[in-house]
Amino acid sequence: MITNISPIDGRYASKTKELEAYFSEYALIKYRVWVEIEYFKALINLPLPQLEQFNTEGSDQQLLDRITDDFTVEDAQRIKEIEQTTNHDVKAVEYFIKEQLRGTSYEDHLEFIHFGLTSQDINNTAIPASIRDAVTEVFLPKMHEVIDQLKSCAAAYKGIAMLARTHGQPASPTTLGKEFQVFVTRLEMQLKKLETIQYTAKFGGATGNLNAHKVTYPDIDWIGFAHSFVSDHLRLQRQTVTTQIEHYDHLAELFHILVRVNTILVDLARDIWTYISIDYFKQKTVAGEIGSSAMPHKVNPIDFENAEGNLGMANAIFQHLAQKLPISRLQRDLTDSTVLRNVGVPFGHTIIAFKSILKGLSKLELNKAKLDHDLDQNWAVVAEAIQNILRREAYPKPYEALKELTRGKHQINKSTIHEFIDSLAISADLKEEMKIITPFNYVGYYT
Repeated sequence: MITNISPIDGRYASKTKELEAYFSEYALIKYRVWVEIEYFKALINLPLPQLEQFNTEGSDQQLLDRITDDFTVEDAQRIKEIEQTTNHDVKAVEYFIKEQLRGTSYEDHLEFIHFGLTSQDINNTAIPASIRDAVTEVFLPKMHEVIDQLKSCAAAYKGIAMLARTHGQPASPTTLGKEFQVFVTRLEMQLKKLETIQYTAKFGGATGNLNAHKVTYPDIDWIGFAHSFVSDHLRLQRQTVTTQIEHYDHLAELFHILVRVNTILVDLARDIWTYISIDYFKQKTVAGEIGSSAMPHKVNPIDFENAEGNLGMANAIFQHLAQKLPISRLQRDLTDSTVLRNVGVPFGHTIIAFKSILKGLSKLELNKAKLDHDLDQNWAVVAEAIQNILRREAYPKPYEALKELTRGKHQINKSTIHEFIDSLAISADLKEEMKIITPFNYVGYYT
């Protein structure tokens, strides 16, 4: 909507819509309901003596499953209405479920909804589960898409010689394909970490010790129950020793990996932006699009600029989440709650950036003539090759000789290099070996 404060839900809403299922207020409420229902089912399966009569395979379980499976926006609105009275979001979820089960076979056992739990047993399972699902269902597929596109670029530009620039100055040639492959390699290293990251949860009552559970049913192995519930029902890994809240150390680890992914992509966006600015790439034009309100000729690299800006926004928030969440006063304070409500924001900015990068890469058109021109104008870069061959041959002070010839000079061309080679007191075969070297073939491995 045009009245939204955040561009994620306004200008960029169409680009972040797939995240609504994981990070919206509706999604958070739905995940909380899911955890509460799964917990109640686990108590039935234990079974608690008061609940052992319920058939977890028949109509009773179907009744519970429908609360989660058929959960609607209207249901979430009902929970928000209850919250107006309770002034507590998780308690409102508990009351909603009890409301749904009144008049059913569970009527006399509603107090086992949320039995022995604190709100953080729900939040610290619902939120990691939603983040896990968002990473699995949205983030990783889009990251794979970016990597695949970069692989296609690396293959398309394989063997195309390009003047490298170190410190912004002409340097030993490389290939354009290899420079794209650099980013593929870097991203794939982070991808491996993302695909093996642990999603952990806190589930242990008011201060993490399962006090209420133990005192009420001392003969039940509640630690074993908690482990199996979190693992089998929620597909998370339970933290054994906690305060009232999760440590958030594993979430911090996740966010730091995401920061590295985004930092790599900032590097990519800036490099491609620079290649466009020096005319190594043209950009495909789109009918009707305007590059500048004043200069009709312009085709600006806006996709890579948009990506860089959004990646910076994402990283600022990911960094804050990673630094803030693992810190809580004593057994808990409430600062994690308000911070976690923003966890979808950096994911939103990142997905926007991914899509901008994909769009930008799809618009690139190689200007090989410009790459060839720059190579031909920078024969000085073969000086490194010549001086190292001379080192091999024990020629006296080869580095110094090439430095005198090339450093700071503006008229170094093929003739200059070949005249220098001819002036050396070396064999004809050695001269021929060095004359074969050009800025176009002096590219090393990884072509």
